[in-house]
Amino acid sequence: MARFTTRVELHYATEADYQVLHSAMELRGFSRLVGANDGRRYHLPPAEYDLSGTASINDVLQGAQSAIAEIHKTGAVLVTEAVRRSWVGLRPA
Repeated sequence: MARFTTRVELHYATEADYQVLHSAMELRGFSRLVGANDGRRYHLPPAEYDLSGTASINDVLQGAQSAIAEIHKTGAVLVTEAVRRSWVGLRPA
């Protein structure tokens, strides 16, 4: 199973636009939480999303692009496939 971190930056957006984006991303299987090896979950930084599954990196990119288009915005998207993850300072969920 592949794991992806996706960062979305909406152009000329308000906080309300990001709330709508979060819902659109969630409908596509993206989560704003990331899981640790011990089972605990943590909040990702603003406008970053986690997705695990059998999708390709291009599928993940297209999913994020379609969420942006659905809310009638433009934006930048960066998708990274994770082999391992490490973090500090994320808030526990």
